[in-house]
Amino acid sequence: MATKHSQWSDDYWLLLMQLYLKKPVGVKALYSRGMVNLALELHIPPQFLYEQMFRLRTIDTPRMEKLWADYGNNPRRLSRGVKLLRQKLGFRELFFDGVEINETWEKDFKPVDIGDQQLSDMPHPPTPAMLILILDLYFRLTPSTMVAETPEVQELARLIKMRTQEVVDIMEIYQFCDPYLKRADFVMSPLLGPCQQIWQRYGNGSPQQLAAFAAQLKDYFK
Repeated sequence: MATKHSQWSDDYWLLLMQLYLKKPVGVKALYSRGMVNLALELHIPPQFLYEQMFRLRTIDTPRMEKLWADYGNNPRRLSRGVKLLRQKLGFRELFFDGVEINETWEKDFKPVDIGDQQLSDMPHPPTPAMLILILDLYFRLTPSTMVAETPEVQELARLIKMRTQEVVDIMEIYQFCDPYLKRADFVMSPLLGPCQQIWQRYGNGSPQQLAAFAAQLKDYFK
């Protein structure tokens, strides 16, 4: 059973049920877009919501039985309950507007901070999640295949909705982070700092762990 999370409220079962009942009905992937978006809305990690969704599915307590009896076969009632709850959540966000929130995992799904620097020819900064997927592909290729013509590069670009050349450019930045390449030239890009941060998190660790995480993370972009 999942441990209690400080931000969790039993009212949130309605939000989880609505997501669970979305077609295809069932437990949603850990990093599916719906799961991550709900986690961002509630400021609760996706892992906790994922475990709670299994509890919802099990129906092993009187609370769960009543929840399903009241809402499971009544989509209109569920929709009304969710609407009222989201109105309450909206008031809560207004109350806490301007209050600093200690974000951790949330940052992976928000655009990287490049300060006042400008990204030439890139309309929007990528998210750390996108940089993680590009790093995973980086370890699967050789420098000579980190080009726009490589099918794997094109496939990833389509998945994360970036231009192929943008993916290639970020892979080149990773080459400057890679201690094994020992590149003597230099790169000037506002994405160098964010790429270095991702490299520090994953570049010196287990490629298998990175690959496993990246495989789950792809669900968010599907």
